[in-house]
Amino acid sequence: MADFINYRLSKWQVLCGILVYISDSICGDIRYSIPEELERGAFVGNIARDLGLDLAQLAARRFRIVSERKVKYLDVSFKTGTLVISEKTDREQLCQQALKCLMRLQAVVENPVKLYRVEIEITDINDNSPVFDRSEFRLNISEMTSPGARFMLQNAHDPDAGTNSVRTYQLSHSEHFVLDLQSDMEQSHTPELVLEQPLDREQRPSHRLTLTAIDGGTPRRTGTTQIIITVIDGNDNTPVFEHDVYEITIAEDVPIGVLMLTVKAIDVDEGLNGEVFYSFSDRTPDSLRKVFSVNSESGEIRVIGNLDYEETQDYHISVQAKDRGSDAVPAYCKVMVKVTDVNDNAPEIIIASTFNQLQEHAPLGTAVLLLKVADTDSEEKGEVSCRVAKNVPFKLDRSFNNYYTVVTHGDIDREKNPEYNITITCTDVGSPPLHTSKIIQVQVSDINDNTPRFTQPAFTTYVMENNAIGVSIGSVSAFDPDYSQNGQLNYHILDSLVQGLHILNFVSINAANGEMFAQQSFDYEQIKTFQIHVQAKDAGSPPLSSNVSVNVIIIDQNDNAPVIVSPLLNKGSATEDTMPKSADSGYLVAKVTATDADSGQNAQIAYQLRQPTDESLFTVAAQTGEIWTIRRLEHKDSLRQKIVILVRDNGTPSLSSTVTISVSVLDGDTENASNIGMLGTSGPWKSDLKLYLIISFGTISFVLLLAIVILGIKVHRGRNDINSYCCCWNMSYFSRRDSLHGIQKASVNLPIPPNYTEVYESETLPQSFCYEVCPDSTMNDFMFLKLHGAAAPMINIKTGTCVPAEHGKASDSTSNETTEFHEVRNAL
Repeated sequence: MADFINYRLSKWQVLCGILVYISDSICGDIRYSIPEELERGAFVGNIARDLGLDLAQLAARRFRIVSERKVKYLDVSFKTGTLVISEKTDREQLCQQALKCLMRLQAVVENPVKLYRVEIEITDINDNSPVFDRSEFRLNISEMTSPGARFMLQNAHDPDAGTNSVRTYQLSHSEHFVLDLQSDMEQSHTPELVLEQPLDREQRPSHRLTLTAIDGGTPRRTGTTQIIITVIDGNDNTPVFEHDVYEITIAEDVPIGVLMLTVKAIDVDEGLNGEVFYSFSDRTPDSLRKVFSVNSESGEIRVIGNLDYEETQDYHISVQAKDRGSDAVPAYCKVMVKVTDVNDNAPEIIIASTFNQLQEHAPLGTAVLLLKVADTDSEEKGEVSCRVAKNVPFKLDRSFNNYYTVVTHGDIDREKNPEYNITITCTDVGSPPLHTSKIIQVQVSDINDNTPRFTQPAFTTYVMENNAIGVSIGSVSAFDPDYSQNGQLNYHILDSLVQGLHILNFVSINAANGEMFAQQSFDYEQIKTFQIHVQAKDAGSPPLSSNVSVNVIIIDQNDNAPVIVSPLLNKGSATEDTMPKSADSGYLVAKVTATDADSGQNAQIAYQLRQPTDESLFTVAAQTGEIWTIRRLEHKDSLRQKIVILVRDNGTPSLSSTVTISVSVLDGDTENASNIGMLGTSGPWKSDLKLYLIISFGTISFVLLLAIVILGIKVHRGRNDINSYCCCWNMSYFSRRDSLHGIQKASVNLPIPPNYTEVYESETLPQSFCYEVCPDSTMNDFMFLKLHGAAAPMINIKTGTCVPAEHGKASDSTSNETTEFHEVRNAL
């Protein structure tokens, strides 16, 4: 039956050719119509008769057929004058899918020369079946997709033309999907899958459909592809292009890399679900990918290959816009490129998918992003190998179809590298090889893996006493290398007690910057130092913290004047004391003792003779407060001497106190070192005063006893002939280096009045003396020297050194005079 139909078709085609000839001969042109795939020698038409040429003269007039094509498809038989097939014709090879396929020839005769135009129309026969690019087509559709959603499917290609090309599509039965055909400007159909019923992934996670393409030939030919639909969750808004169709006209000689146009899609979702990236649709053929590229971020479509008008005049590009959500549904637009006539390639790296932000310390092999590498060269030269730079902890895992997954290959520490610039280089196998490098920036998200670190292992801050309440006393500082809230620090003081009070009664802290403030005015005399424990805690989850100790040291301020503790003052700042009229130079009249509650230099006390009755008679040791005579009393001297001692500390400004001692000069041998010694025989005393006296007398007794022991040791070492309790010294032993005009220095250097040199310059100082120790019960815990003769020296009871007495007229005497050293122990 099929052969009969083909036979009838051939007859009609020949008849149509004759009719065309009759009509064209009138206008001087000849047109024949023949089906494709005719065998060699097949009859086309009697061209000699149709042109009115004599059959016998064809050879003589050199009749021939001239064609613009390299292959000679037709030839003329000079015997019959017929036009026959000399080479099998394939309409799809000659004219591809053009609606009309014409082969233009010229018939030339000579003698005389005449030119005839001959057109051969090659009609199509249905000798090709529709073919899909891929045997499977996969779709990911969210179960939240509303009914009516459309999904563009891949077109089938049929080299035949006209009615023999693809005319319709059929979809296997499905309760969820129907097929809709969209017609474009060329009257061809594009299949679209329409969701008719909502999907439920929990009931049916996937669907498998068969799409059949049917052409319009007789008999019909078909081709099929499998549609595999995976139902997924997420993302209820798809990107929307500003235009469904973009049209552009471009010259074929545009330079490579020129921006052709920019597609723009908007997704009303937020975050990753609204972040759109672009790519070619899955049904975009590789031949088109070799010519154009789309920037996944900006939607810019650029020319990356050579355009050739003679090869392709029109390009239909399907661009896919997809958000970065987990359930992204792509949207599509068409880009119609018309090439106006005018005319290699390195691998192209396309970011196919970006996964969630990389978390620090992610396990080895964690996927970071998915890459697709395309090369528009031929298969043998377009094979691509990719590598990652060695200076980053990432590697490439090859998947399939030139897909690569960038995965972690080492420890990811955000504190060392908050972001990585991954350089991926892909190289083809051409000669010379071409390569492409792409830098991909990967951000590392932070986890709270670092505790706060203080800038010092411990802090010390100094505060001047008497400070104002609320004043800053210093600060602590810590840092946390984590990011955002994981690195935000708050400071607070840990609970503790200082002198029985809560630490917050003393110090507070600014939680934001660690600055500490005094909550009270500090008194150095009450508290000299205390410790604070400060904790720094970050805002991570869970929060991390660390502690540090802060030593607060109170700095003394000179806010206390010296207090005179001895001699004891009865009323006001005056006291009474006595001395014998026979007292020689170097006699210890009294001793002033003072204390200062401050510390350091503020507590360093100096004693000064401020207002003596006679400046040439008394001097005071600046360090010890001992008041000594510097000469012997004379008849002209008053029997009532007034001594004012100024006690000054070393602070800034200096504070001072004064004490006035009224010294009465007594006649006779009865000697009292101080009226303090008489306090034991005075009237009734208060109990607290007695306690002070006991402590003072006990301390002085111990010091005097210690001085005697030291003096005995020195004498023993300095003299060979020591008697039991007596020794004689030659006063020439004391040189002028250690003595000033015969006055031996006391325990400290004593200031000498300026007129002292004139008064005592003629005195004869060198002489020998002896001393003996004997008990006496007339004094209470004091030692004094009793002179036996005018030249008897005195013993310094503090340092154990001898102090020579002042010499009068008896200084020329050669007699050895002794000095008695009495120790009085009177019970209180």
